[in-house]
Amino acid sequence: MTALDIHAGGTEVPVPSDFIWPQEKRIAVFFRVAFEWWSDDKWPGISPMGNPLRQGFPDLNARGFGQYGYRRGIHRALEVLARHDIRATILVNGILAERFPDTVKKIADAGHDIVAHSYAMDVVPVYLNEAEERDNIRRTTEFIEKAAGVRPKGWISPRSTPSPRTEQLLIEAGYEWHGDTLNDDLPYVVKFGNKSIVAIPGTMDINDLPLYMRYGNSPRQMVDMFEDWLKYVRKYEHEAKIDPTIHCHVFGRPAGIWAYDRIIEIAKEADDIWIATRSEAAAHVRSLIQI
Repeated sequence: MTALDIHAGGTEVPVPSDFIWPQEKRIAVFFRVAFEWWSDDKWPGISPMGNPLRQGFPDLNARGFGQYGYRRGIHRALEVLARHDIRATILVNGILAERFPDTVKKIADAGHDIVAHSYAMDVVPVYLNEAEERDNIRRTTEFIEKAAGVRPKGWISPRSTPSPRTEQLLIEAGYEWHGDTLNDDLPYVVKFGNKSIVAIPGTMDINDLPLYMRYGNSPRQMVDMFEDWLKYVRKYEHEAKIDPTIHCHVFGRPAGIWAYDRIIEIAKEADDIWIATRSEAAAHVRSLIQI
C-alpha cells in the first residue's frame, strides 16, 4: 500500500467466496439519507443556479438551498421512512447535532443508524493535518453522541474522501466501519495489526446529487435505474448491494421524495431483498471473518 491508498499500512480481508446476506438473501438494499450542513462561512458547492457568483461574494442563494435540509427535508424523509417502517442509514454532520440536537434525537429515537459525516461538509479529512483530523473525529463524535444518546458506529467523510490516515484514526476512536471508498461491490475488513475496521464501499448510482443536481435527470429516472439494476443483478449476480440515497436539501422536497418513496415500495414488495442498515451489514461481515 502507498500513501495514496486509503488502506495505507493496512491489509484487506475479503468476505468468503460463498458470501450471502442474512436471511439467505442475495440482494441487500441500504436506504441512506444525507442530513448535511456547512460551516458558517461556507455553502453548498452545487445549487440550482447555473451561473456561479464571482469569487469573494457569499452565495446566499446556495445557503438557502442547503437550509431546506434542516428546515423541511429531514422531517419529510423521516415521515416517509416511518410510513414504511424502514430503518435507514442517516449521515449527520456534527454541526447539525450541535445546533439541532432535538432533530438528531428524533432520528435516533426512530431507530435509524446515525453515521458521523464530519463536523461540516467543508471539513474534508484530506485537507486536514493529523491533529486536525483527530480533533474533527473527536468533536463530531461527541456532538452526535450527546444529541442522539448513542455513539455512532460508522463514519462517512464528506465526498466520501478520506485522508491516507483516516482508517487508523477511526479505529483509534472506536469506529466499527466506514464508507469512504467506491472500490468494490461488497464490504471487506481492513486489518492494522490486531485491530480492524470494516470498509463498506458506497454506490453513487441511485443518488440524487449526481443524477438530478449534476446531470439534470428527472426523479423518475432514479426509480427506473433501481428497477433496471434489480432486473440485472437478479439474472447475473450471485450477490449484490446498493444504497439508494437522497440528500435532505435535494430530494427532501416533494418533487423528489416521491421517487425515494417508490423505491422503498419496490424493495419492500420483493422477497429476495435484505433491507438493512450499514451497521447491520458491518456486523454481518465481522461474523463471517475471523479476525
